[in-house]
Amino acid sequence: MTASQSGPVGAAAPSASVLVTIEGAVATLVLNRPDRLNALDLPLWRALGEAVAALAGRLAEGEDLRCLVLRGAGGRAFAAGADIGEFATLRATAAQAQDYDRVMRRALDGVRAFPVPVIAAIEGACVGAGLELACMADLRLSNASGRFGVPINRIGVVMAYPEIGGLLRLAGPANTLEILLEGRVFSADEALRMGLVNRVVADGAFAAHLDETVSRLVRAAPGVNASHKAFVTRLLAEGPPPDAAEMAECYRFLETEDYREGVAAFLAKRPPVFKGR
Repeated sequence: MTASQSGPVGAAAPSASVLVTIEGAVATLVLNRPDRLNALDLPLWRALGEAVAALAGRLAEGEDLRCLVLRGAGGRAFAAGADIGEFATLRATAAQAQDYDRVMRRALDGVRAFPVPVIAAIEGACVGAGLELACMADLRLSNASGRFGVPINRIGVVMAYPEIGGLLRLAGPANTLEILLEGRVFSADEALRMGLVNRVVADGAFAAHLDETVSRLVRAAPGVNASHKAFVTRLLAEGPPPDAAEMAECYRFLETEDYREGVAAFLAKRPPVFKGR
């Protein structure tokens, strides 16, 4: 898919449930079910997993992508939860639910492990499975109209360990239990207090603020951003402290062209031009 193209990725998205655009070094994935407030159904989860994998493959082949933006179509919702209509058909038994979750987690894990910074651009509802997805991003920006929550206890549904883990990493145990046990939908300002989002921006200023945030990420040395993302993930993982080989990775930047360019640009008082090498 070229930078000027948008549309479904592969056969997994026959209804164009995920739109992909690439402009310069920025890839954008749009959840495209605006008539259903971008409720996440199985075709959308499958298409999202395929789209993220395809972009990761392009990165591995050397394409210069420095930021991935996730957003919902229509401006009224990032994603208003799971498609409840599937519960009686595709998720009716434990075996069906586990098969479904394997598709869902491929998408969630792909977003979380994506090598470059990922922004969830949240406008309106970000509820249930939508919040699970947003928690996989590195940065979450919300407009003032953002609404958050996991009201699944109202329909007797249990969130599984991996998805609870996403909430727990951001909001901590007290807030996670409040979110799950009360099952209420709350404001963007409360989500900010809980640590679920990084910033809340007035609706009219949201597009400009998102552009400014993306610009900062794109201007940064991409290898540095990738290292910092990987290091934070490693420190949050259970296990022993980083060993000697891992500690050595902290100093690989000294061998890069971008490091030399960054220092030279600073001394010359000019903007650096990073090439990811």
